[in-house]
Amino acid sequence: MKVAIGADHGAFDRKAEVIEHLKACGHEVKDFGTYTPDSCDYPDIGRSVAKAVVSGEFDRGIVMCTTGIGISIVANKIRGVRCALCSDVTSARLTRMHNDANILSMGAGIIGPNLTMDIVDTFMNTPFSNEEKHVRRISQIEE
Repeated sequence: MKVAIGADHGAFDRKAEVIEHLKACGHEVKDFGTYTPDSCDYPDIGRSVAKAVVSGEFDRGIVMCTTGIGISIVANKIRGVRCALCSDVTSARLTRMHNDANILSMGAGIIGPNLTMDIVDTFMNTPFSNEEKHVRRISQIEE
């Protein structure tokens, strides 16, 4: 799967760990920044990842900042994005099954590295249920 990933300075180190994990799992990954641990603005990064996913160039996206909140808000401003902020595996599984979320957001200051990788694996490996009620609801979101 092709994955777009981006993080601000608050998740710089965790992003590098996630990239390595995704590559080890056989995914193709493109890093949309930041490329240094220096302070930066997350809106530019979140917007870049979101646009790359909506364009169809990437199957999924992952965005991170210290809490995951700000960057998820930015991503969800892009039409066609369904970005879910997840701090647990159950939320990651259900947002894929019920919402067909195409971008995962996480807070590097909120969850540790082991849980991060479990959430990433769940998000990447859980298919959308295609249940009629969920398809209908996604259609309503898109309107």
